[in-house]
Amino acid sequence: RLGSAVAYFTSAKFLLYLGHALSTWGDRMWHFAVSVFLVELYGNSLLLTAVYGLVVAGSVLLLGAIIGDWVDKNSRLKVAQTSLVVQNASVILCGIILMIIFLFKTQLLTLYHGWLLTMCYILVITIANIANLASTATAITIQRDWIVVVAGEDRSKLADMNATIRRIDQLTNILAPMAVGQIMTFGSPIIGCGFISGWNLMSMCVEYLLLWKVYQKTPTLALKSAKVEESELKQLNVKKESDMKPAEGVQLIVEKDVTGFEPQQEKEIGCAARIAEPFITFRDGWVAYYNQPVFLAGMGLAFLYMTVLGFDCITTGYAYTQGLSGSVLSLLMGASAVTGIMGTVAFTWLRRKCGLVRTGLISGVAQFACLVLCAISVFMPGSPLDLTVSPFADISARLFESEPLPTIASPEDKPEMIFATGMANLVNGSTTPANSDPEMSPEPVPLISVSLLFAGVIAARVGLWSFDLTVTQLLQENVAESERGIINGVQNSMNYLLDLLHFIMVILAPNPEAFGLLVLISVSFVAMGHIMYFRFAQKTLGKQLFVCCTPDPKAVSDSSPPGNTSTV
Repeated sequence: RLGSAVAYFTSAKFLLYLGHALSTWGDRMWHFAVSVFLVELYGNSLLLTAVYGLVVAGSVLLLGAIIGDWVDKNSRLKVAQTSLVVQNASVILCGIILMIIFLFKTQLLTLYHGWLLTMCYILVITIANIANLASTATAITIQRDWIVVVAGEDRSKLADMNATIRRIDQLTNILAPMAVGQIMTFGSPIIGCGFISGWNLMSMCVEYLLLWKVYQKTPTLALKSAKVEESELKQLNVKKESDMKPAEGVQLIVEKDVTGFEPQQEKEIGCAARIAEPFITFRDGWVAYYNQPVFLAGMGLAFLYMTVLGFDCITTGYAYTQGLSGSVLSLLMGASAVTGIMGTVAFTWLRRKCGLVRTGLISGVAQFACLVLCAISVFMPGSPLDLTVSPFADISARLFESEPLPTIASPEDKPEMIFATGMANLVNGSTTPANSDPEMSPEPVPLISVSLLFAGVIAARVGLWSFDLTVTQLLQENVAESERGIINGVQNSMNYLLDLLHFIMVILAPNPEAFGLLVLISVSFVAMGHIMYFRFAQKTLGKQLFVCCTPDPKAVSDSSPPGNTSTV
């Protein structure tokens, strides 16, 4: 037994888990802290946080395909190590700059009429965005490629590894912000910056070593570098093949230029081709994504990001306006983490019993059935839904009455990322419903509506994470190895696009009275996402779609579309 335990703890699988846990822990601490730092730095205003969120979402949206293409064209070890170093070095540099700003903010304000401080803000957001792009590259190469190679041909092992990775994500989502939050509360923002920088420096060294160990223990990881040139000729988008010819021509041009026989015009054409290459990659990535047999499944997952039904800053703000305290919300977040882990367990069991594609169908039905509770909550007692209130009333009031931006009463009152355009009491740490007068002692808001809302959100996490794992494994199994990077890069772009749209939706209707409408829109988008997946499953399984789930050795392989299935 001791020998088997030692073998497990030194296996490539466990080392991959350990590296992912360290990476995710650092990511979650940084994402939590940077939003709080930006709020505090800019006079307790939300402007810098909003700009940072917009820059991050826009960058992944535009560069997702290019990052994925870079992952495909380079060796696995080079991609993993480069993205790891860039990500952690960027966070360390950001932490140092933030420490300098916190220490010398008063002096920086007086230099060059405050422009030097503004440049520091721009520098922080830019470097933090680079860190996020590098994190995207790391996630693509480790979670979408390395894990497939380590699992080998064993799809059950791949499913178990995917589920374990998600469990690690769930735990770090809760524990990492709590840890860094305590450090910032009992210490100071400067201590928080120093701790995060030190953690990332230590974590980078350990993760670098772990990556090297996994690479050594899995010889098949080294085979990609020998297949890179071959794989580029096997793209689903045939036009990509012709686009590579100018690059080969460039090498010939350089060789001719050494002997003095190269015309200037051909040099200019080669330069133009290089300038146009990122745009061609962007176009080819989206075309290749559209041509994938799992396109509808990927789109179905992306549509689930267009929702306010999660434990983000928006739903948290709404909960505060309905009278829920911070302690109750923390308990609800813990419950959501538990149901999320239950979803990963349900995924492995369902896949073993019913097969991968049917697991997605069952998960989708389970998630939507739970979200029906959220839709019902909109019409229950205590719901502030009032469609007679203009969604633009709060925006117009701020524009024409010149009200100052909401401020935060104290550092302890700051949530992870405050979105309070029409929920002003949230940022004051008050649990009194918005637009109420404390002197009037209003009757407490009935909790039936908000209780049903969070019951639906928490219960739906089981189906949500099971569905997420299903689509993740479908992409892993059905996308060619040579295209894993670029396809998953475009998938990330789609996820960010729908996530960005959901923030825009809230900006247009920020009042608590309109939140019920946002809930109904969110449930509609979730339904549309699962309809897309249903269409994918129908094409994949054909007449077998409605066959009862029975233990069947062939069920494990039903994730691969039949030979006669046409490409979407």
